[in-house]
Amino acid sequence: MDFLISHLLHTRARCVPDKEALVCGDDRLSYAEVAEKASRIAGGFSKVGVQRGDRVGVWLQPSIPQVISFFGIAQRGGVFVPIHHQLVPDQVVHIANDCGMKALIVDPEKLAMLYDVIKDFRNLELVILVGNGCSAKSELRLITFGELCTSSRDEADHYGGTDRDLAAIMYTSGSTGKPKGVMLSHANVVVGSSIVSDYLAITQTDRILAVLPFSFDVGLNQLMTAFQQGATLVLMNFVFAKEIVRKLITEHITGLAGVPTLWNLLTQPKSTLHVQVLPHLRYITNTGGAMPQKVLAMLRQVLPGTKIFLMYGLTEAFRSTYLPPEELDLRPTSMGKAIPNTEILVLNEQGGPCQVGEIGELVHRGPTISMGYWGRPELTAQILRPNPLLPPELGGRELVCYSGDLVKTDEEGFLYFIGRRDSMIKSSGYRISRTEIEQVLHHIEGVQEAAVIGIPDEFLGQAIKAFVVGKDGGHVDSSDLITICRERLPGYMVPRTIEIVAALPKTPHGKIDYPFLQNKLGAAN
Repeated sequence: MDFLISHLLHTRARCVPDKEALVCGDDRLSYAEVAEKASRIAGGFSKVGVQRGDRVGVWLQPSIPQVISFFGIAQRGGVFVPIHHQLVPDQVVHIANDCGMKALIVDPEKLAMLYDVIKDFRNLELVILVGNGCSAKSELRLITFGELCTSSRDEADHYGGTDRDLAAIMYTSGSTGKPKGVMLSHANVVVGSSIVSDYLAITQTDRILAVLPFSFDVGLNQLMTAFQQGATLVLMNFVFAKEIVRKLITEHITGLAGVPTLWNLLTQPKSTLHVQVLPHLRYITNTGGAMPQKVLAMLRQVLPGTKIFLMYGLTEAFRSTYLPPEELDLRPTSMGKAIPNTEILVLNEQGGPCQVGEIGELVHRGPTISMGYWGRPELTAQILRPNPLLPPELGGRELVCYSGDLVKTDEEGFLYFIGRRDSMIKSSGYRISRTEIEQVLHHIEGVQEAAVIGIPDEFLGQAIKAFVVGKDGGHVDSSDLITICRERLPGYMVPRTIEIVAALPKTPHGKIDYPFLQNKLGAAN
């Protein structure tokens, strides 16, 4: 039975040892080879003193060492902490200190970046260097990745834990204050893989392209789902859309997950996606925000044989809903319904169920709910609460996850996103969803991206401000945009000002950085 993360790898290695498991550039590893390397790392961690429950950071570019490090740490019984490769040293120090990190796996370039802040690490004892070309300039113990891998496979027994044990800590992008560490158990990861492979029908014939970082819950799920099902995972870094399209063709990719900014990039007029045929691409999935309808329409046009799954989720509970491809024509703006083995509740302020069409908070019930935030019990208690719909006899035996997202359902039970509870704009007494305004802006000719915030106003409470990026860097006129908004929106939802910008700020996971807009750009107007 596969109930630990390391089981996902070693079960496949026994069943399909010669099957191609991992591809990165010219390197190709079978399941047997990945399993052997992970076991050597697990044995190496034992020798250098990494104990069960110790947190080990992995700050690397998408690569084979990154993947086998996750499995090796898990096999040892440690807790892996994926760190986005684009983070800056101060952010890495925060993550390391926040979770009490004992060891950190880095490459020479990133280790050099840490020289000036080495003294700020409070718990770090060991640095493991992937590659050559960097010497240590601190009191920290330094070994190479090669040295870590010198143990034999027989020296790396699986630890004797259960699926309730902590497996990973995923740091959020920090929408408020410093990033928070979301704790995932082995069960969270394994069950999440089973659920996604179920509704996406993933099998060992699939070849999945990983372009999302493994510090993002969807990126990590792609990795674990591929290994659970015996599929092939192809890693890549990219700068231009044509690189992704080329990889889709050369590697015969069958599955691809992305966020709205990626799909927007791939559907630009100059993208090679418009002129290529992708007969192998069986499905694509979207998460991390609503996909603009124009982008969705373009994807359906250029990928007529590909199934498109629109998904919604949050790191604290993984995926919550998905919209089956066959529903796109009827309800393209819907979040869909609950993923398998999950119940989605829409609750009002009193904790009772909402009626059809009534706006309430999306509350997630199911086995993918995380263990909460590392070291922040008060914050955990705000989002993980007893299920209010259970009878008193069951007490608080089951916790559900309050998402903070406001949604409503239609007559057939399909969900629709309204906005964030903490990001709704309050203007002239109206509660306004920025998403609705952004959708109108996205539909205007010449608009590539749009983001909306509320800024303080003495009379209105908040005034609406929008930021717009012109398509292909072209010119768009803010007064023309406001005029069109007046034609398509109620007066109280029309932006007071629209600022044309060259680009919107993004988090490391590719989402629009609303806190930056709010605190920096919005405050200046």
